Amino acid sequence: MIPVPGFEGRRVAVFGLGRSGITAARALQAGGAIPILWDDGVSGRMQAEAEGFQVQDLTAADWSGFAALVLSPGAPLTHPKPHWTVQRARQAGVPVIGDVELFARALAARPKDQRPRVVAITGTNGKSTTTALIGWVLKSAGLTVHIGGNIGIGVLALPEPTPDAVYVIEVSSYQLDLTTTFAPDVAILTNISPDHLDRHGGMEGYVAAKRRIFQNPPEGGIAVIGMDDLGIFLDVAYPASDGWTILPVSTNDVVLESLEPAWQVGGPIFVGRGGSLSWLNGPGEALIEIADLTPARSLPGRHNAQNAAFAYAAARALGVSHAAAVKGLLTFPGLAHRMETVGRVGAVRFVNDSKATNADAARQALAAYPSVFWIAGGVPKAGGIDDLADLFPRVTRAYLIGQAADAFAATLGDSPHVISRTLDAAVAAAAADAAAAGGEQIVLLSPACASFDQFADFEARGEAFRAAVLALGAVPETAS
Repeated sequence: MIPVPGFEGRRVAVFGLGRSGITAARALQAGGAIPILWDDGVSGRMQAEAEGFQVQDLTAADWSGFAALVLSPGAPLTHPKPHWTVQRARQAGVPVIGDVELFARALAARPKDQRPRVVAITGTNGKSTTTALIGWVLKSAGLTVHIGGNIGIGVLALPEPTPDAVYVIEVSSYQLDLTTTFAPDVAILTNISPDHLDRHGGMEGYVAAKRRIFQNPPEGGIAVIGMDDLGIFLDVAYPASDGWTILPVSTNDVVLESLEPAWQVGGPIFVGRGGSLSWLNGPGEALIEIADLTPARSLPGRHNAQNAAFAYAAARALGVSHAAAVKGLLTFPGLAHRMETVGRVGAVRFVNDSKATNADAARQALAAYPSVFWIAGGVPKAGGIDDLADLFPRVTRAYLIGQAADAFAATLGDSPHVISRTLDAAVAAAAADAAAAGGEQIVLLSPACASFDQFADFEARGEAFRAAVLALGAVPETAS
């Protein structure tokens, strides 16, 4: 745990007692604060009371006595309307912050020569894979690495800082909205596409939240930015470029050629054709052929080559050698629920991409294979799968589940599909059709939807897929 100083003897309201909230309360208490906890759910309050925390109904509290409100990222800060705790805090002039901001303040309170380094990753898609990949590469190179945030362990539950440590932190737009002093040494933006628009009041608010990762450039700060969508790059990176050394990452040499020289400080990374990576001094001028990623079975597809480029850039920025960085890339075991091979039945391979909760994420998986038996559906996002129409020829047949099934069927039109409704039925039908087709085949769960109609979260959906596949007699497979 990371104790949070700066609130010694002062009352701090903590709302939302899930993973981040209860951890924040522990960290505040360890730093000398007096956390006052509340949650709309009885179970959260009971857990807090069992740990000896003060639990108080914040609707009846005197907010003038609070030094801050630590808000759960699950509670709305601005849209569709501010959470009632946010309204009460603002009326009393109380700052509203989150666990990542507490983490930033805990590190900033340490003497400069005693601070660990921080790599922060955000983006609509690819951030979890990139976070896990960076952590793996750095650990493989012998660094002391702690991985958490929006992935895995809450950031304040990570081990207490030591000067030699590197924190690799995935940060969501919700978490970034609650930061004011967060200043990572390496800030990575993978990409931006429409997502969570209801929570940010539209695309402008969502982009503004993501841009906050660049709000406090530290001395020597490096920003690694995906820029295949040049408009997004200009909207996000250009306004935030002051004070950062920017390393653009692209799969498109046309985009690279459009860069102005001022943005090429440090040399951009180019994700080359055929899965190889090249570090460029400028468009077309390779300094280093980084790696042929073909042996890395857990990094299929161009988007994973891009993720590898992010990881290589971060590793090199932290002093890892070229050879050690490449070795880490090629030995990465993969991330659960993200293009994860869970087993085979004969020549049929089953791939769990449950983490693909929107169309852009599903695009990455569909584009990685020449043909698939595709399982999709759940709670649809805005636009559904309309933007995937160019990939429908790769879909041998689609198996549609959940709330989106009928709408997705209409979008698929004449493309072969069936409405399976449930995941178990979809797996069984897809497995039978793939086996009948003969030869090497892929059954891909890449839902392009949220999971909440039938599952608690995307992890539960992925595990249900795994269980259904193993129930068919599949042989589990791991990357080597």
